[in-house]
Amino acid sequence: MSGRRVEDWLWVTGRGLYCEPGGFYVDPTAAVDRAVITHGHADHARPGHQAVLATAETLAIMGVRYGDSAWVTKQSLGYGETLRVGEVAVRLMPAGHVLGSAQAVLEWRGSRVVVSGDYKRRRDPTCPLFEPVPCDVFITEATFGLPVFRHPPADQEVAKVLSSIAAFPERPHLIGAYALGKAQRVLALLREAGYERPIYLHGALMRLTDLYRDFGLAFGELRPVAGVGREELRGAIILAPPSALSDRWSRRLAEPVTAMASGWMRVRQRARQRGVELPLVISDHADWDELTTTLAEVGAPEVWVTHGNEEALVHQASAAGFRARALSLIGRGESEQEEPVDAPLEPPLESPA
Repeated sequence: MSGRRVEDWLWVTGRGLYCEPGGFYVDPTAAVDRAVITHGHADHARPGHQAVLATAETLAIMGVRYGDSAWVTKQSLGYGETLRVGEVAVRLMPAGHVLGSAQAVLEWRGSRVVVSGDYKRRRDPTCPLFEPVPCDVFITEATFGLPVFRHPPADQEVAKVLSSIAAFPERPHLIGAYALGKAQRVLALLREAGYERPIYLHGALMRLTDLYRDFGLAFGELRPVAGVGREELRGAIILAPPSALSDRWSRRLAEPVTAMASGWMRVRQRARQRGVELPLVISDHADWDELTTTLAEVGAPEVWVTHGNEEALVHQASAAGFRARALSLIGRGESEQEEPVDAPLEPPLESPA
């Protein structure tokens, strides 16, 4: 690979990461002429671009969330395919984060940069596994870039739900799960664990779950929770966006066991603040060990860190012999904390007769 300085053709602007010889941005934070989008979460996929390049799944997600305002023109690119954009060869590789999520592989004049987007290394039945790509510069997220974040196996966390249902068969189990990615992963994991009863969904989760089904994912019998009486919901599993856990919407449930699926549930204070009785440490981001393992596997001599706990991972990478620095992109939030931009208002649960 070339020893060219990547900073000469790829740099941070007020609208995000800009590739000058390609004339495009990767996950821009505002509307631009040309955008390469790694995945459909709102802090990476903004509306209003003139032209968007992404996987077919990510384009479908953006279409559901933003409608006609998502773009003027779009083009899909399959995993492993290469497209020349300006002078740059662009390839998308699986990131393992959510449906359609991709790493953006950029090659120009012998230099290769991989922009990870958000990623995880665990198996997820709803999306392909992350694939390490050797490169000159690896731009990595660091959402959980602290040693305290070591995620347990997801099936172990789902087993907690089934054990709780066995212990409290009359209580509904209300699970907070983000609308894109987390809700569908929890559904798939519950089915893999052998749970066969109908699962109820808040209206804010329906459209994206239906989109996952359009791409061939099967979740068994799902029912909308709207209008269902509290007696029918005793002992049932209900998935809702995290904001619904403390909303008046949930107050008509009969003594619910409140759970939440997130990597942030590792932090007990966050669970207490949300009133979560059953924290489920299920993350769609790499934990500390996975971040450091990925740096070793990719083998890029230079590492740029963004989106999270940048300082700790920069320090660790530097100690391991990488040339590392914080990229400090503006406009990146805790994507696992986002609420769906298109969430319809859900009516209160039906009052008991």
